[in-house]
Amino acid sequence: MKFSDMAERQILKAQAEGQLDDLKGAGKPLNMAGDGSADAIGFRIMAEAGALPREIQLRKAVEEQTRILAAAPADEEGRKQAMKKLADLQLRLDIEQEARRRFYR
Repeated sequence: MKFSDMAERQILKAQAEGQLDDLKGAGKPLNMAGDGSADAIGFRIMAEAGALPREIQLRKAVEEQTRILAAAPADEEGRKQAMKKLADLQLRLDIEQEARRRFYR
């Protein structure tokens, strides 16, 4: 069974059970803010529902760690630890992004 068939079945099941009734924005067009890609729209919808994908969580963590590194004390050990954590987060983010790209191929 194809993924699209399974997804369609789950949607029909949710509709039959009334799980999709009275959703915020029902019957209105999607907000195409951002780059308008399916990924961006999906990520935004998930964020509004409070369910951020791991890739977005890692992006936020990288941004935060970059700010921490910029404000890190001048001592070598403190900067080294902050840089190590940033490199780890960036590697994890790259892995998540590559996994998503491979999934959509």
